[in-house]
Amino acid sequence: MRAENARPLIHLRDVVKTFDTAAGPFTALDSVSLQIVPGEFIAVTGRSGSGKSTLINMLTGIDRPSSGELLVCGESLKELSENQLAVWRGRNLGIIFQFFQLLPTLSVLDNVMLPMDFAGTYSSRERPERARALLEQIGLGEHAHKLPAGLSGGQQQRAAIARALANDPPLLVADEPTGNLDSETANSVFRLFELLVDSGKTILMVTHDDELAKRTGRHIVMLDGRIVSATDDELVTAAKTPQPEGALNG
Repeated sequence: MRAENARPLIHLRDVVKTFDTAAGPFTALDSVSLQIVPGEFIAVTGRSGSGKSTLINMLTGIDRPSSGELLVCGESLKELSENQLAVWRGRNLGIIFQFFQLLPTLSVLDNVMLPMDFAGTYSSRERPERARALLEQIGLGEHAHKLPAGLSGGQQQRAAIARALANDPPLLVADEPTGNLDSETANSVFRLFELLVDSGKTILMVTHDDELAKRTGRHIVMLDGRIVSATDDELVTAAKTPQPEGALNG
């Protein structure tokens, strides 16, 4: 549930990201400004090359902005060293991927415990208890000691969500979390996200599924490295329409 008048969990102001390419500078994000407060459920859509992945990379500290102001969970990410970023990520961020990214040789329980091991959160005795509790919460308690290959796609995604929750981060970033699932399983995962938001989590989800995007609290559309209003039909249509080969960005 969105916290009214809360301090933003995510704050971007005039963020620009430019990459040097063989063809010259390429602007992937063009003066992007965005605020997200605790408890919001945000969907980000836009065609390939619109800047969605670059936006996620900014918010997770994988890339640094070329210019502009970027604060996530109270930290200015461009000021942190790589080691500081790793610690910050472990405590503040849960990332959910399209293809699950579970380690195939570890049990589901051990996969969920990994973030706690890396971040040094919870005691060695508490970690398996917490991992089991999270798996029970998402309906996978009886599968805790299976390898990921023994689970269905939907079950693997649920295990990945449990792993993302391991350190109780305030922010979850989901990159096409339903893109590898059938519609029924995708709806099940989406309902789990809704329950997490109701419990106080903040979720930013990149998706190509417009129907799911419409069910979130706020729908952001990206076009040519910019955020455009999801209520502007002309711009939304443009964001979904393939451009001719060689068309310029920005």
